[in-house]
Amino acid sequence: MKPADFIKINPADGVVVCLRPMRKGEKITVDGKEITLLQDTPVGHKVLLQDTPEGQDIIKYGYPIGHARHDLKAGEWVNENNLKTNLSGTLEYTYRPVDETLSIADEHRTFQGYLRATGEVGIRNEIWVVPTVGCVNGIAENLVERLKAETRLEGIDAIHAWHHNYGCSQLSGDHENTRKVLRDIVLHPNAGAVLVLSLGCENNQPDEFEKLLGDYDKSRIRFLITQQVEGDEVEEGMRILRELYAIAREDKRTSQPLSKLRVGLKCGGSDGLSGITANPLVGEFSDYLVAQGGTSVLTEVPEMFGAETILMNRCKTVELFDQTVSMINNFKEYFLSHGEPVGENPSPGNKAGGISTLEDKALGCTQKCGRAPVSGVLEYGDRLQEPGLNLLSAPGNDLVAATALASAGCQLVLFTTGRGTPFGTFVPTMKISTNSRLFQNKPNWIDFNAGQLVEGTDMKDLLGQFVEKIIATANGQPTRNEVNGYREISIFKNGVTL
Repeated sequence: MKPADFIKINPADGVVVCLRPMRKGEKITVDGKEITLLQDTPVGHKVLLQDTPEGQDIIKYGYPIGHARHDLKAGEWVNENNLKTNLSGTLEYTYRPVDETLSIADEHRTFQGYLRATGEVGIRNEIWVVPTVGCVNGIAENLVERLKAETRLEGIDAIHAWHHNYGCSQLSGDHENTRKVLRDIVLHPNAGAVLVLSLGCENNQPDEFEKLLGDYDKSRIRFLITQQVEGDEVEEGMRILRELYAIAREDKRTSQPLSKLRVGLKCGGSDGLSGITANPLVGEFSDYLVAQGGTSVLTEVPEMFGAETILMNRCKTVELFDQTVSMINNFKEYFLSHGEPVGENPSPGNKAGGISTLEDKALGCTQKCGRAPVSGVLEYGDRLQEPGLNLLSAPGNDLVAATALASAGCQLVLFTTGRGTPFGTFVPTMKISTNSRLFQNKPNWIDFNAGQLVEGTDMKDLLGQFVEKIIATANGQPTRNEVNGYREISIFKNGVTL
């Protein structure tokens, strides 16, 4: 099939999206009407299909993405200079449930994972050092480097220290956010063993933090309070780590149902093709996984603004609807309490790639969660309880959101991008490019190319390839961020620092 020059995403849309750079004076025919382009228009950007007066909504994905700042002519390039968001403050919502039946074959797929005593399954078997406070980051890194040198990673997948700046000088909500995320990391099934490393005098007191872990496996999770060590705390840490290594290295992969897989859904460096290629592909996989009894998690609450009613009406119950309304409005209040508008999200890179308003971004962003019903809503730092599609309260920031997804219990984050990014969080972070140019230019960053969807490849065929790639990753094939060693955590902060 010959690649198209443009695409009209929804029959109701008032724009088409260019799939190649188009020149002023070119003519396109849409729904039997010939339109002449009035400006050069870059790939991923929008061309208006009819004359539009000032103030009238412009439709994309079948929904308004803002309104015209002034009178516009058919054939004009629609961008942030002539399109203005409709978003403002908090809203009242009405529950109008939508029950969309998914026609996805139940294939009963499996992967090779590490079954933990909790019943959870890891897709990696790593040893982690988790500081309770940033003061001991250096000691943590020293321990990790020494253990790597001693063991040469024989029998395990990796050894990491998860640095952060917190654990002290924080109050109330920020302090609890730090404690919950660190708890979630310690209990994550991708870790075969964990050393919790403390200073001793921090606000995040180790004895109180230990209570937060609940009934944990004391043979695989050990504590070291450095101020209480008489002598060299590094030698004591190494003694404990050698014991943990001896346990973790005996773990073996076994066949596990795909229902045990939990993936986070994230996008960053988005462009005008994100909602056409990579995000719909991830959405198809999300539905496929949910049909297998697995779990997917959508976050980036500010990037739901403008598309939130779609998610609200897919909630299974009115209680979940109410929780989603609170999640959306609470995040809007967070913006407003800092004197910031709720609709100024798109970055310079987003705009350069063809995203003009937050609604434009949100309607593309939310396609990552497919069409499955919403079965759970999580606060920041909560751990997954329900299989199926879950919504998670966290900001859009790439590092913070990806960390939050992993903290919820996702063993893998699927990260779509049109501009490209190298980072990864503390679980494998698979990059899916929206366009082939990025895939070709940054093979050291990108794991999978969804740009093929506008080059003649069928969605069903590409989904099959994508499923195999994800299962291979779950089986142990490293993602590009793992190969590069680009892994870190970032914890959400709202309040003062003491």
